[in-house]
Amino acid sequence: MIDTLQALAERYESLQEKQYDPDIVIDMQQSKKINQELASLKEAYDLYLLVKKRTDQLNEAKLLLEQESDTDILDLAKMQLAEAEENLAWFEQRIKIALLPKDPNDNKNIFLEIRPAAWWDESWLFASELMRMYLRFAENQWRKAEIMEHQTTWIWWLKFAMIKIAGQKVYSKLKFESGVHRVQRIPDTESQGRIHTSTVTVAAMPEVDDVEITIDPNDVEMDTFAASSAWWQHANKNQTGVRLHHKPSWLIVMGTDSKSQLQNKENARKMLKVRLYQLELDKRIQEQKEKRFDQIWTWDRSEKIRTYNFPQDRVTDHRIKQSRPNIPWILDGNIEAILDAVIVENQMKLLDNAQ
Repeated sequence: MIDTLQALAERYESLQEKQYDPDIVIDMQQSKKINQELASLKEAYDLYLLVKKRTDQLNEAKLLLEQESDTDILDLAKMQLAEAEENLAWFEQRIKIALLPKDPNDNKNIFLEIRPAAWWDESWLFASELMRMYLRFAENQWRKAEIMEHQTTWIWWLKFAMIKIAGQKVYSKLKFESGVHRVQRIPDTESQGRIHTSTVTVAAMPEVDDVEITIDPNDVEMDTFAASSAWWQHANKNQTGVRLHHKPSWLIVMGTDSKSQLQNKENARKMLKVRLYQLELDKRIQEQKEKRFDQIWTWDRSEKIRTYNFPQDRVTDHRIKQSRPNIPWILDGNIEAILDAVIVENQMKLLDNAQ
């Protein structure tokens, strides 16, 4: 394990020197590739430096125990030895996690698709709350969020949304949000105080680079329409809305949120690429799942992942079997602790299967 870490550290230092090579600096594609690899190796490299420091302390403490006879110095050396051994045991676990195979999409931006499911009105309302939760999370984390497409009811509740969140390692943070989010509460229209259960599906998809997927223009049909707003009124009489139909996959995407037809066309094109890439990614994940059971979850939107129980003021993540209070706080974008717990649980599962 240490030898592997040493090799990664040497690779990291080599890349650090290489990124300042004049030929690399002027090559944007190559420079981006090197920076991405540096980012993926940084955690392992930092661990290597810490392990090296603790190992030196351990060897120094052992040397003192062998050579010194002074009682105070020996007591100090024993304390230093015990501390160094404890730290190295903790670092060993962190190293194992750092050396796990990396998801190549972890450093990418993410698209979140939000769709209401069961129980119409309540589902639309909850979808609106989830979209706001993710937008607030992005704001809290200093990430850039953008609504690529959304459709609302006549009372401004959400019927569909596609949002993009950009920033470092955003996909690694939010990729496990895919699945069914369930809400349990008493609707305002419920006269007998019965608790209703509604659901919303979320799909988390990585942004796709142009080099990763190409679309044959002959496979895409485009038509335009006047984008409409709530109350079923037209936002404008110009044909600014864009609808793309990918004939081989039967996928249909729309761009409506911009007043520019050109911008809506570009947004629709990006979303089409994301969905085509996700279809391919789903196939790969299914193949991996059939060959080896090394993933705790498979980003399946049909899987119930979380319940938001308003009467009990409790949010439960069913994959890690953990509940947290204060739903208003969580829906205000404070989901960092939940996301981190899910990531750690997945890492532990991967470690168990790797041993």
